[in-house]
Amino acid sequence: MTATNLLTDNPALYEARFPDPDRLAARWTEDCLRRNLAGPRVLDLGCGTGRDAAHLHRAGRTVTGADLSEAMLAHARTHHPGPTYVHADLHGFDLGREVFDAVVCLDSALLYCHTNEQLDAFLTSCRRALAPGGLLIAEMRNGAYFLGRTDLLDTPAVHSFTWQGTVHRSRTTLTVDRTAQLLRRTRVWTASDGSQPVEQRSAWRLLFPQELRHLLTTYGFEVLELHDGPGPRTEPPWRDGRLPGATTDADRLHVVARLDTTTR
Repeated sequence: MTATNLLTDNPALYEARFPDPDRLAARWTEDCLRRNLAGPRVLDLGCGTGRDAAHLHRAGRTVTGADLSEAMLAHARTHHPGPTYVHADLHGFDLGREVFDAVVCLDSALLYCHTNEQLDAFLTSCRRALAPGGLLIAEMRNGAYFLGRTDLLDTPAVHSFTWQGTVHRSRTTLTVDRTAQLLRRTRVWTASDGSQPVEQRSAWRLLFPQELRHLLTTYGFEVLELHDGPGPRTEPPWRDGRLPGATTDADRLHVVARLDTTTR
């Protein structure tokens, strides 16, 4: 069995496994931007294949998509043109003198900051990149959901889909590393073409709502919204015109925070 990140290394396969034909995540983001009167300059951190960045570009925004995966960036430039795509690490990034009105982190990208030091570097970089009054918009797994709940941990999740005539099957197991405060994921891929199974290991930092609020406040952000839905990956999912709720109990956590207007 080989160990790799199959989806990151194969962006077209990623889009086949996680289709988003209605661009729900990007539309939710645009709604947050509009409701909070954000300016046009957007940095999409962890932009992946570029689908969301390109939608925001088509909505009239000046978008920079940043990712650590060169394969993802190459795919984005070819298949989702419009934004500027750059290589950057969210653990600590510096895009020079470029200033943004919003930094966006979708689909738990922020949770790849596993340590306090990485979170500090991320938030320091956001402060440097954002104009005064700029927004930080993120949606992610909710650490609080796993307090006393095991439903997502008890049974491996199995999914299959067909791409280019080959059936791909994944078996995903989640475990909680309480000491490191991480949700660890092991995913094993098999394919009907007889190729060798591939094992993928990754992890997300489990952040709790009040912990996140405290971090953001410490770095000069005012938390405007902090809720568990509706969002692009909630059930039921967000739909146009739906306003955020007020609870933080479900699997997903959504935050919109504004940088202090005196900060720069």
